[in-house]
Amino acid sequence: MRDKIKLQSTESAYFYTTDKNKRNMAGKFEIKKYDPILRKHVLFKEAKIK
Repeated sequence: MRDKIKLQSTESAYFYTTDKNKRNMAGKFEIKKYDPILRKHVLFKEAKIK
């Protein structure tokens, strides 16, 4: 089952939205992505969409 998630930047208020497969990724999702506010790559962590 695919659930919608929000990838929240650890250093600014910017976020991406995506989905993930809960069967393959049971834990929290973390990835380094580009933050256009800071203009560099930072760590993004999974958060719930409200």
